[in-house]
Amino acid sequence: MTMREWRLPAALILLGLIPMIAGAVRLTELGTGPEVTPANTRFIADPLPVVLHVVGAVVYTTLGAFQFVPRLRRRRWHRLAGRVLVPCGLTVALSGLWMTFAYDLPAHDNDVLAGMRLVFGSAMAASIVLGLAAALRRDFTRHRAWMVRGYAIGLGAGTQAFTHAPYVAATGDQPDGNVRAGLVLAGWLINLAVAEWYLRHRRLR
Repeated sequence: MTMREWRLPAALILLGLIPMIAGAVRLTELGTGPEVTPANTRFIADPLPVVLHVVGAVVYTTLGAFQFVPRLRRRRWHRLAGRVLVPCGLTVALSGLWMTFAYDLPAHDNDVLAGMRLVFGSAMAASIVLGLAAALRRDFTRHRAWMVRGYAIGLGAGTQAFTHAPYVAATGDQPDGNVRAGLVLAGWLINLAVAEWYLRHRRLR
């Protein structure tokens, strides 16, 4: 790959690095018999969905970044990677929905944010399924569009770290309630806006 081809996947991997590190810390905590606290009670009582979510997200975010390299898209590697990415992406989306339904809301979340997680988790799963269906029909334009949208939603946690940062810097506190819901929503919307810009730019080219 040329340096120019490498820039986009590198940026995507860096964007996903913050939630990947947070997920690794969570899995390490669960594997070491942690002290039960209000912040981790739900994970200790039912660890399977969070384990599936973290592992699936690491593979999906990292491997998915290389699907944006034109040279790899023209090779068999793209199809082979896709066979890993589709189940991993669905695992991320469905385990996120599972956690939203099964876990009690943490203190800093509210029903508005829970509803948003249901909407965007469902949208991510639907995008991946629609992208797969388009590929099976050999409609690669729609395949690319739906897969890019699904990836943008899946990468939301990385952007949400940056939408939270100004609030934390200004107030010294973690956001909660509707403020947190708005900042989380902003992360998803930013990613989807960039995804649509990317797709439009490719169509124009």
